[in-house]
Amino acid sequence: MKLDALKKYLKEQDHISFQLPDGQLVPSHFHVTEVGKIIKDFIDCGGTRRSETKVNFQLWEANDYDHRLHPEKLIHIIELSQKELDIGNLDIEVEYQGSTIGKYGLEIGSDTLLLTTKATACLANEQCGPNDMTHDLSDMTASSCNPNSNCC
Repeated sequence: MKLDALKKYLKEQDHISFQLPDGQLVPSHFHVTEVGKIIKDFIDCGGTRRSETKVNFQLWEANDYDHRLHPEKLIHIIELSQKELDIGNLDIEVEYQGSTIGKYGLEIGSDTLLLTTKATACLANEQCGPNDMTHDLSDMTASSCNPNSNCC
């Protein structure tokens, strides 16, 4: 989900709730402790330089049961962040700590914001990546990936 879509959604809501991928709701007394712009410059396993920029929300659950984050307050936080950090209409990533800190995508559900699972992938499939992941790893031999092949 992009930031503009979230702001539009929030303008139509009277409360905010987040649902984890397992169906549980983030407790309603959560706080958004950060809105940030994350710039990631990296080299993939095939040697290609890449860059991605996202907006990051950090959700935090405290023992503060008397306060709830309302949509208009979150819109204000987002707009202030956009101005101060020069954030455009970027994809959103959400951090939330359950038993460990998880990073999630974000989608609009029927009456909640859905935290969606994320996955890693080889970005250099055309050079060395696992084009067909149906192979049993026990079938691989030491010669399956030549060290001089730029394979990851």
